[in-house]
Amino acid sequence: MSKFMKMLNNISRSQAIYRHSRVSADDLQGGHYAFVLAVCRQPGRSQEELARELCVNKSTVARNLNYLEEKGYILRQPFKNDKRQFSVLPTEKMLAVLPEVRAASAEWMTLLSEGIEQDELDIFNSVLSRMQARAREIIKRQEENK
Repeated sequence: MSKFMKMLNNISRSQAIYRHSRVSADDLQGGHYAFVLAVCRQPGRSQEELARELCVNKSTVARNLNYLEEKGYILRQPFKNDKRQFSVLPTEKMLAVLPEVRAASAEWMTLLSEGIEQDELDIFNSVLSRMQARAREIIKRQEENK
């Protein structure tokens, strides 16, 4: 892994540790917070759409959603037009923890970017945004060529 990717991975893992220490839901772990944010951002999406947004494979989505459903954070309902696909909906329990997850994420970004000038952050965000779009393009093409 290149030094750049290792640093991004390290920052991401550190954020998961930080959020876990700041959120009162003891049954949520590092990877679950992305699901909380994604499910609440657009309730009713399919598991496949979540996999695309979170850039994880379908089995990872299924495993995490099984856990979240078991713990009472989500409900899955089959789509009316395709009973093989499920709509993922947040429960009251997930909606209750959402403000804590958002607050912990905002605190993390404040702490992480402390001492960095806004113009530097703007350039960094612009570059990362372009790289993310490029990464998604590459994966989409790869999936289309299968």
